[in-house]
Amino acid sequence: MDGLNHTRVTHFVFLGLTSNHRLELTLFVIFCTMYLLILAGNGLIMVTVASDRCLHTPMYFFLGNLSFIDICHSSVTAPKMLLDFLSSQKTISFNGCMAQLFFLHLCACAEIFLLTIMAYDRYIAICHPLQYMSLMSLKVCTWLVGALWVGAMVHSLVQTVLTVQLPYCGPNILDSFFCDVPPVIKLACTDTYLTRVLIVSNSGMISLVCYLALLVSYIIILVSLRGQTAEGLRKALSTCAAHLLVVALFLGHCIFIYTRPAGSFSADKVVSVFYTVVTPVLNPVIYTLRNAEMKNSMKKLRDQKIFFMGT
Repeated sequence: MDGLNHTRVTHFVFLGLTSNHRLELTLFVIFCTMYLLILAGNGLIMVTVASDRCLHTPMYFFLGNLSFIDICHSSVTAPKMLLDFLSSQKTISFNGCMAQLFFLHLCACAEIFLLTIMAYDRYIAICHPLQYMSLMSLKVCTWLVGALWVGAMVHSLVQTVLTVQLPYCGPNILDSFFCDVPPVIKLACTDTYLTRVLIVSNSGMISLVCYLALLVSYIIILVSLRGQTAEGLRKALSTCAAHLLVVALFLGHCIFIYTRPAGSFSADKVVSVFYTVVTPVLNPVIYTLRNAEMKNSMKKLRDQKIFFMGT
């Protein structure tokens, strides 16, 4: 009965990254530029993969999907963050907060699952090259992408339900620049120990299990590369190194936030900037900088655009 007497929170107030207005304007310019680069870089990868038949392979199919997820993931938080840099009232409605939380976990979990699938793809390509086309057919790849979105949806629904069912009766100040489970449930006016355990079991274990699966797959790949020619070894290591760097940037941040006890949200904010904004900017650079096929396809796409503009 006591819970019924509480006034339910209708909105939350973000503390943001800083309270210094001049610094906020500087951060607005920096993050606005980064967000535009995310849209441009990942959009270019998607267009390149779709337009060049030479890139219609499982590896580039997954890379195109990764670029799509990166655009979605950054778009969950970046536009609101940019708007708040220019506003004195950094507020979000309760329903808006839960929606942001849902889509944040949907995209983040989808990316974790996709990175794991991409590691499996590299394992099959390097360790079982003769069976590669049968094991990683277009139908199989499509089913894998569909399955990862279903899995991400289930995970996100669990996280959102665990968060939304808690009573929130004030305060409503979020020490963050977006809605995520740890800072939101800290404001619940009830004991959240069991909820925190379930959240760590859900988010933390997904991150750790996927990370361990990735680690094992790449150890097997490295062991199998011992008999490769110098050229084959160089090409395989180049592809694997790019993927491992992306995994370390993204999964490392997720593990840091969700597998440790509640601590400094200031540290969490710095880490969150990396995995919501910085990593999606770096992914196109990491995957295209040393990828000759992708760079050649981009050149062909550019030449085609110049040709059509000239006719």
